[in-house]
Amino acid sequence: MLILSRKKGEAIQIGTDIEISVTAIQGDQVKIGINAPKNVEVHRKELWLEIQNENTAALKEVSDLSSIMKNTKKD
Repeated sequence: MLILSRKKGEAIQIGTDIEISVTAIQGDQVKIGINAPKNVEVHRKELWLEIQNENTAALKEVSDLSSIMKNTKKD
């Protein structure tokens, strides 16, 4: 993991098309701005994990339904 220190108004460049800027610091909260292409998904980590869990559950349901359909056709 790379750890960098930044002050308000400073930024971090990732590749040629993603920039992360520190826009405000208030107490223990840091506000950042992210400039990235529209095709790059940007989520808070806790939301991203929730999306992954929902996708996994949906795939399991599809797989279960597919198994039921295959067993029904054999009868």
